[in-house]
Amino acid sequence: MTTSIAVLGTGLMGLPMARRLLGAGFDLTVWNRDPSKSAPLAAEGARIARDPKDAVSRATHIITMLTDGAVVNHVLFETGVAGAITAGATVIDMSSIRPSQARDHASRLAKLGVHHLDAPVSGGTKGAEAGTLAIMAGGEQPVFDEAADLFKPLGRAVRVGPSGAGQLAKLANQAIVGITIGAVAEATLLVSEGGGDLEAFRSALSGGFADSAILQQHGARMQAGDFKPGGRVLVQIKDLDNILIEAGELGIRLPLVEAVRDRFVRLAENLGGGDLDHSALFLELLDLNKLSKTPRD
Repeated sequence: MTTSIAVLGTGLMGLPMARRLLGAGFDLTVWNRDPSKSAPLAAEGARIARDPKDAVSRATHIITMLTDGAVVNHVLFETGVAGAITAGATVIDMSSIRPSQARDHASRLAKLGVHHLDAPVSGGTKGAEAGTLAIMAGGEQPVFDEAADLFKPLGRAVRVGPSGAGQLAKLANQAIVGITIGAVAEATLLVSEGGGDLEAFRSALSGGFADSAILQQHGARMQAGDFKPGGRVLVQIKDLDNILIEAGELGIRLPLVEAVRDRFVRLAENLGGGDLDHSALFLELLDLNKLSKTPRD
């Protein structure tokens, strides 16, 4: 059977992912609540659907890249999408939602004869554009294997367990991301205020235990004061909230996640930084220290 893909959600991440799939030669239909965000794909060969039901009606695989679990639930089950999906098709939810929501969606779709994978991603807009995303998948092994060719243009996909396991892995990923952004911000401020060369500092740490994509990419953003959104602060807060909800259900405490979550909330609510890139946590640190908005040269 020829693979026909529908992408629901062509925002910051969905748009470049859709372009990667088009570039790989897949038959692609796209839909976005704001049609202006999907319109550019028409010139690149995508069919623009008039509504989400229209988008999924002929698809063998449906990729959702939406804001949160509530939106995924609304689009799938409250707009008639689930009923419009052909039995035997696969929904691949690449949004970041709670594991319990992913398991619920999988169960409800299974009753309709529709397969489901929860496959959230890490790598931001740059990874989406380059096709280097880390894809963490939960679901049945045969369903994952059948979708392998679809994942290849997007990045490296690994099945980490049954339904919901992909979302659990993404929450763990976001815990590391949020905490590391906080650490890189503090390290950047320490070196800057001490008179060090920030670019040389990052070069010196390259390849060592403290090196990371966050140090190199977000450290450079912090130095330049460039906080154009790749991964937005409000999305980071949503993920950190979901981590704490999941931790509560497991009966555990995650004190570093709790602390960095409060700092992101302060950045969003007190400093108006909700729509900035999550590397803008550096601005919250500068404000906390009553310093200017750029590090010292």
